[in-house]
Amino acid sequence: MQILIRNGRVLDPESGTDRVTDLLIEEGKVTQIADDLKFPAPRRREVSMTVGDSGDISSDDSMQIDASGCWVMPGLVDLHVHLRDPGFTYKEDIGTGAEAGARGGYTTICAMPNTRPVIDLPDKVNYVRFKAAALSPIHVMQIGAVTKGQKGEELADIRGLVDAGSPAISEDGKSVMNAKLALDAFRVAAELGIPVCAHCEDKNLVNGGVVNDDANAVRLKLPGITNSTEDVITARDLVLAAETGAHLHLCHVSTKSAVEMIRVAKSMGVRVTAEVCPHHFSLTSDDIPRDNPQYKMNPPLRTPKDRDALIAGLKDGTIDCIATDHAPHAANEKFGSMKTCAFGIVGLETAVALTVTKLVEPGILTPLEMARAMSTAPAKAFDLMNQYGDGRIAVGNPADIVIIDPSQEWIIDKRKFASKGRNTPFDGWKVRGRVKWTICEGEIVYRDEA
Repeated sequence: MQILIRNGRVLDPESGTDRVTDLLIEEGKVTQIADDLKFPAPRRREVSMTVGDSGDISSDDSMQIDASGCWVMPGLVDLHVHLRDPGFTYKEDIGTGAEAGARGGYTTICAMPNTRPVIDLPDKVNYVRFKAAALSPIHVMQIGAVTKGQKGEELADIRGLVDAGSPAISEDGKSVMNAKLALDAFRVAAELGIPVCAHCEDKNLVNGGVVNDDANAVRLKLPGITNSTEDVITARDLVLAAETGAHLHLCHVSTKSAVEMIRVAKSMGVRVTAEVCPHHFSLTSDDIPRDNPQYKMNPPLRTPKDRDALIAGLKDGTIDCIATDHAPHAANEKFGSMKTCAFGIVGLETAVALTVTKLVEPGILTPLEMARAMSTAPAKAFDLMNQYGDGRIAVGNPADIVIIDPSQEWIIDKRKFASKGRNTPFDGWKVRGRVKWTICEGEIVYRDEA
């Protein structure tokens, strides 16, 4: 199939490209980037479409997309997704999670290993890989566990997990509390050249908390989670990364102190990357209206000072990328009080709009910086750029592309999500920035028909 994208604002952070031009895709790859392109040879049927059009397109067609007014970015990369498969497929499965990713503009998503059973052996990585090959329209990569069963007692077969295709290891959902065992994991990761993705949470400090420990916890009459719960493990893992030379990737950073520690560690040459989630830069604890399960996430929504530090860290490069921590749950698990419901919200289908609305439209990030945070930087963090060609638009590269209309206003409606999860505090929000097309390896995997 040939796809000619015309008049789009091509944004490629790796090359510094930011200009209105055309882009030609043939046989799954980008073959030309230039002005006033034409199809190099006639095909059986040519279809000309503008952004928002729909129709049945055969594999023998040549398609022309008029992307005027739209951004043409490298396909987005999410380093932090919960697909719940195997074991919790009533919440999400590989097919529905990947479809949600495609709708959100993602061409690569990385699944966390806290499934049932835990992804701690190569055959479990292969289960995800084979199922994704059958069901997923986009690339799905399976992160491996740090310890067997995520019990924090004995290291998993990390080498076997990496050989099976895991790009990183993580104990996400918890921290490896045994510092000696964590050190051993960092040493193995350093030897294998993979990141350790750290969910930084000292379980001894959680103490039943469900929201941030501030005046709003008192207002809501709910137990609080202190910033130190995250900061203590952040500090420890930065020390372990410095000592071992391992690459530490800090998940869902949420506190001002964590941002400051990362900034210092980077200045000292520590190999650390970090991510922030859209909910943490879009909301604070002040925005929780009442005891509402849709606002319960881990780490919790913090104070405005923490949020401002996250945004500043993303702007100056201390925080490298935006990741969703997409965490779908069944409706009955997000019902009742925050004291008893599950932690987590979905994010794959709202991340682009929240980033445009909260960061790009106010002038905090440029469109090129958004592309870097949502595609190029995460691809680099997991070495996907070198291995799979993710994160850049270049001649000869696989055509993983997202087309976004930054000016389109729309209302978030959780009932229309592809994800099985409907757990979001953003339902009903008026936002700007809509994914119009997602192209993975030259195939159209999502087309907005709104």
